[in-house]
Amino acid sequence: MMAFCGTESGKIYYEVHGNGPPLLLVSGLGGGTWSWYGQVPYFSRRYTTIVFDNRGAGRSAMPPGPYTMGDFASDTLALLDHLGIDRCFLAGLSMGGMIAQETALLAPQRFQALALGCTHCGGTARIAPTPEVIARFTDNAGLSQEEIIEKNLPFFFSRRALEEKPDVVEAYKTAQLSVPLQPSEAFQAQLAAIQTFDCCDRLGSLSIPTLVVTGTEDVLVPPENARILAHRIPEALLVELEGAGHALHAECRDELNRLLDDFFSGRPVGKTEE
Repeated sequence: MMAFCGTESGKIYYEVHGNGPPLLLVSGLGGGTWSWYGQVPYFSRRYTTIVFDNRGAGRSAMPPGPYTMGDFASDTLALLDHLGIDRCFLAGLSMGGMIAQETALLAPQRFQALALGCTHCGGTARIAPTPEVIARFTDNAGLSQEEIIEKNLPFFFSRRALEEKPDVVEAYKTAQLSVPLQPSEAFQAQLAAIQTFDCCDRLGSLSIPTLVVTGTEDVLVPPENARILAHRIPEALLVELEGAGHALHAECRDELNRLLDDFFSGRPVGKTEE
């Protein structure tokens, strides 16, 4: 099912796939429904899998920025209300992980379990990328959509994946090109939410079972951030995928899918540490 949910700031585009316990997947900066091409076919076999375009991306409304994580969290909860879902599993990657944290903190009773991938809790606790990475990643001036995607591949994938998994990289590029280029104003509005985000001091109040996943070669959100999250969230599990980059949903599709499925199903998760 493909539809729109009305919010105070405009419509949010969403899709619902499959049947079973509800699972909400939250995408990152510039991402949307298309980001989950490697997850929807897998999870929709056993879950009612919900994906959506964040405000400022895809088919959703693009109200004037800057945005905050509170804005994104309000959109997320509005979507659950629209669908009549009282409680669900929640997973978010990158900025989607930040949205997931903020949403879970606002309404913890709505979530059965929480999975956070390649993300951070913001504020002074955040371990930022190098200035060189930030400058190159955010400088899209004068570039076409194809050029931006090519420029950013080393930020999303490990060097090994770029060299040894051309089919995985091509699938990612195809998904990115399936939607129009995000307007610069919307990109900057979303980026502002990341820059002002800070929930680190509130994470100790979370009592939701939480899984934190990171790639050890992530240059956009260095893996130290995942360790900080796992330390601050009570009884969180931490899984570090050796040699993986930032785009875990693409580079480590099968491994990530199994990890999330095992965690949400209550089965033992792979090697973890606190």
